[in-house]
Amino acid sequence: MLMKGYPTSYLLELYVRLLRRYGDPGWWPGDTPFEIAVGAVLTQNTSWSNVEKAVKVLKERDLLGPRALLSCPDEVLSDIIHPTGYHNQKTAYLKNLSSWTIELAGGDIEHLSHRDPWEIRTLLLDVKGIGEETADSILCYSMDMPVLVIDAYTRRFLSRLSPRYWDALSGKGKINYTTLQGHLMERLRGDPGFYNRLHALIVLLCKEHCLSAPICKECPLIDICAVGSGGYLSENGK
Repeated sequence: MLMKGYPTSYLLELYVRLLRRYGDPGWWPGDTPFEIAVGAVLTQNTSWSNVEKAVKVLKERDLLGPRALLSCPDEVLSDIIHPTGYHNQKTAYLKNLSSWTIELAGGDIEHLSHRDPWEIRTLLLDVKGIGEETADSILCYSMDMPVLVIDAYTRRFLSRLSPRYWDALSGKGKINYTTLQGHLMERLRGDPGFYNRLHALIVLLCKEHCLSAPICKECPLIDICAVGSGGYLSENGK
């Protein structure tokens, strides 16, 4: 039995509208699965434009492989990824990820793509520097596994769309990562490409319309969003 919260029909309507507006975003940019995993670590607490700067230099220096990253002196790697912030911590995180990839997959992260995603997720979460969002980004975008990424955009997006559904799910408290992810994946079952697109579409909408200060004009969801409709839907509809 499905728990209270967002109905499947409502969530599917959101997805269809966003897909019509933006098309398939084709996320995540990267030439190799390991490069995408590196990007998922570097994007913690920073913008993607800063990650691109660091990845460009890593690529130029032929450092986008687990063994190359491990052999790179810490001070050199830290300097390269400086634009992404927390560069000393992220240097250690990248080396942890590199060691994990070598130990578990012989240096090729693609070798894990046939494994159970939740088993690999558990192993990833044991790596210092990889939390739930980063782990799921790696699973979804690097390993092509059917896992939905939950981030701050997702929370903002859903809580604004329908406070009624949000409160029904949360009990007017805080919804933890696992609960929200499970709720959405229970209602929206799909392949890796579906979860990839859904997360990417939410991010695109939040960057264009659902900002900290929302810009509701011309938003594709304005008529089914509590904020966009001036609060009417919060009490009287979706």
